[in-house]
Amino acid sequence: MIRVGILGAAGFTGGELARLLLNHPNVEIVFANSESNAGNLLSDVHEGLIGDTDMRFTDAMPFDEVDVIFLCFGHGKSEAFLATHPVPDHVKIIDLAQDFRIAAPSHDFIYGLPEINRAKIAGASHVANPGCFATCSQLALLPAASMGIVSGTVAVNAITGSTGAGQKPTATTHFSWRNNNMSIYKPFQHQHVPEIRQSLLQVQGHLDADIDFIPYRGDFTRGIFATSVVHTDADIADIIAAYKDFYEDAPFTHYVDKAIDLKQVVNTNKALVHCEKYGDKLLITSCIDNLLKGAVGQAVQNMNLMTGTDETAGLRLKPSAF
Repeated sequence: MIRVGILGAAGFTGGELARLLLNHPNVEIVFANSESNAGNLLSDVHEGLIGDTDMRFTDAMPFDEVDVIFLCFGHGKSEAFLATHPVPDHVKIIDLAQDFRIAAPSHDFIYGLPEINRAKIAGASHVANPGCFATCSQLALLPAASMGIVSGTVAVNAITGSTGAGQKPTATTHFSWRNNNMSIYKPFQHQHVPEIRQSLLQVQGHLDADIDFIPYRGDFTRGIFATSVVHTDADIADIIAAYKDFYEDAPFTHYVDKAIDLKQVVNTNKALVHCEKYGDKLLITSCIDNLLKGAVGQAVQNMNLMTGTDETAGLRLKPSAF
């Protein structure tokens, strides 16, 4: 049994993680840490857990009682937390923030995208879980990078649900603003672009390309739908063959021969990818659930790999038909 601790357990990612782990056949949640909610039931905050658990939040952090901890903090807090809270060497760490996603001599976190780093993740003690936009965009572009055709200007446009902004209400997340509305934010300067570039460089070996990324806020709750455009003379049949080959052994990422829809992935750990060619323009569509494959689903996938568990354990989730 894998003994787990969740830190920052009161947010959207903490709640979704608890939901997955409570139904994981090989996991025991030892503690769910939240200083502001200590003593309250998890189901008082995450009401979808009513009837599933009587566990309470705690302000304690008994690291000596767990095998794995998940850091579900806001960006910038994980590095500061680990600097002041020593974690025993035997405890594996999966960080869901952006603090350790870019490789650097100052840390030993492995970038947790299983489609390109499965073996490294399996041998890692510390894993940095990818960002949601980064996951969706990379899974669209990495097979093209494996063909060496990512160059010039690559246009990526992606729309995300409101849960991507976290649980704390803001001016751009409350219902009356978000409903029947759409807007862009952080165009060309989103924090996930360095992640995308890092992985493309890893796979292609060189990267002479500008990633023009424009993210959109959507008027729905969960999911990311992205379109990416790469200029190439490669034949579409060869491209499709390369995509299918690249994801042949990926249990959750699938090339689809027809146009894809967001509802096919919401509430699952799946990523779907589809390609079309228009002259020299390769149009790649991709979609994920931002809270699952874009966050805690992928984190559980990484935990499974790190602990020698079946990679798909606890993650065979089915989308709704409607």
